[in-house]
Amino acid sequence: MRTRELNRWLERLGSLTPRQRKQVKAHLQDLAGRDAVSELLEKRAAPTHCPDCQGTHLVRNGQADGLQRFKCRRCGITFNGLTGTPLARLRHRQKWLEQAKVLEDGLSVRKAAVRLGVHRTTAFRWRHRFLTGPRDVMDRQQTGVVEADEAYFLRSYKGQPRRLREATSRPARRRGGRAAKRGLSDEQVPVLVVRNRAGQTADFGLPSANKAGLLAILPEAVTGDAVLCTDGSAMLAAAARHLGLEHHGLNALRGERRRGAWHIQNVNAYHSRFKGWLQRFRGVATSYLPNYLGWYRALDRNTRTGVQTSSLLALALAA
Repeated sequence: MRTRELNRWLERLGSLTPRQRKQVKAHLQDLAGRDAVSELLEKRAAPTHCPDCQGTHLVRNGQADGLQRFKCRRCGITFNGLTGTPLARLRHRQKWLEQAKVLEDGLSVRKAAVRLGVHRTTAFRWRHRFLTGPRDVMDRQQTGVVEADEAYFLRSYKGQPRRLREATSRPARRRGGRAAKRGLSDEQVPVLVVRNRAGQTADFGLPSANKAGLLAILPEAVTGDAVLCTDGSAMLAAAARHLGLEHHGLNALRGERRRGAWHIQNVNAYHSRFKGWLQRFRGVATSYLPNYLGWYRALDRNTRTGVQTSSLLALALAA
């Protein structure tokens, strides 16, 4: 649009009704959302291979719906920058940046649906598509002083009545509920959380709450020269000895919270913040627990580094 035409258009804005102004504002916000997604895609490196045949002879093939398309000379298929990402084939691209803000605010599915103006099933699907990236982004192979502790979460089949019937004979719980047995049991899902003094965090679902389960995880979580601090867990102590790690265990049962430089206050505080944040969802299905762990890790990392909300969208596009 030329400058003269733009000025004439702007002069006529004063004659719009309040409802029409809201429509113009909403349309401009949609365009801004689409532009933000396109900008993030443009910042990514151009694809180097075909997602279908893995061929490397790719050429640009025009644009469609505001996105650059590419064509594989080997198999002939065309694709864009969203192909192969968790957001491929999702509609309403103009609302994706707002979806990232919804994740930053930690809204429930129903509240997210209202803010985005979509059905709650769409809001649920978008949530877990967006969390595919954060789920897998964690600080592995930590070094220095690393605090480790297990956290336990109630096994849940929320929203999965068929899986509940197949896995157990217990009745469904409401709003998260409580375990039938006190203490640790098969009703609890163990997760190992490791966090160093710089705030780098990783968490791993344990295949079993024993030494063998820890040995399957610890080499991926910490380096061989790391100093491991724990709450005196016999399992973690045995796993550390097996791997030759320097280990300092505090006697938590006797109220020992600190011994010189050794403590686990960082990881315990992280546990407390995460569980407090998780309560707003009134229980989460165990099959989706890794997504929620990754979601909170991303929020915690963003708080420490001060990055923008769009980073959650960038993580989803990079997955």
